[in-house]
Amino acid sequence: MAKLKVAFYWAASCGGCEIAQLEIGEKILKVAEVADIVFWPVAIDAKYKDVEAMADGSIDVCLFNGAIRNSEQEHLAHMLRKKSKVMIAYGSCAYEGGVPGLANMFDRASIFERVYHETPSTNNKHKVFPEPSHKVHEGVLCIPEFNDTVKTLRQTVDVDYIIPGCPPEEKTTWLALTALIEGKLPPKGTVITDNVKAVCDDCPRKRDVKKVKKVYRTYEIITDPEICLLEQGLLCAGVATRGGCGAPCPQANMPCTGCYGPVEGAIDQGAHFISAMASVIDSKDPDEIQKIIDDIHDPVGTVYRYSLPDSLLRRARIQ
Repeated sequence: MAKLKVAFYWAASCGGCEIAQLEIGEKILKVAEVADIVFWPVAIDAKYKDVEAMADGSIDVCLFNGAIRNSEQEHLAHMLRKKSKVMIAYGSCAYEGGVPGLANMFDRASIFERVYHETPSTNNKHKVFPEPSHKVHEGVLCIPEFNDTVKTLRQTVDVDYIIPGCPPEEKTTWLALTALIEGKLPPKGTVITDNVKAVCDDCPRKRDVKKVKKVYRTYEIITDPEICLLEQGLLCAGVATRGGCGAPCPQANMPCTGCYGPVEGAIDQGAHFISAMASVIDSKDPDEIQKIIDDIHDPVGTVYRYSLPDSLLRRARIQ
């Protein structure tokens, strides 16, 4: 029986997904029995031209992690989609845009201004900014073009499956790999996890429908280990987030930040989270409600930490 041909690619992400792919431990030997890695730039010497020379559809599956931030990543997404029978968005950044997607609060010009001119450590008196091509004595140097907007993988190419998480838990990765190895893949479009319900379904904390009059940051409060964090004033996104991770963050007294994406049926994870937050505010006084809201530091980074590019908002409007 011919081995499966597998490709991996790392676009706009931190690199945690590359490590997560190896966290299956000794099970990787099972993968090695049935699959050959034909493209994995971070680990093996494979050139883009090698992929371009492959027949269309010759790669059985590509695990693509990271958002689409520049022209090179967009090119690779299209090329790997063309060469792969199955395209999997692996991790939060490929799935929803992830933390890199928060850059959509700005545009390319303002990002360049900040990074290459305004930061205290930058010495760039001539305000030289990156440009896609530049002529030098030896020829023309080219770098990828920095896109104005961060996109998800699904906004760029057709995606067959999604493995969520920042990064995905080992059991989630293995669930998908097992389905691939056994030829038992679910219907196209499936978000592959152990639980289609919310993180709250995995969390042992009790929900007593308590109301809050103040929102806290994690260092400002010692929480009751038995009670729902959201009902204690910590902005835990578990109620708006797909389960399957096992709820490790709430069990460690840390609020869920939403990395497994929206619960089944939710169009906009951030809007769902805002609704849940509103349901625990204990006040009808507009001024008091506004004071509670004002205590939320970085509202966009809180409710759309992983999902801004995939939300109904997509990005900020820059005048």
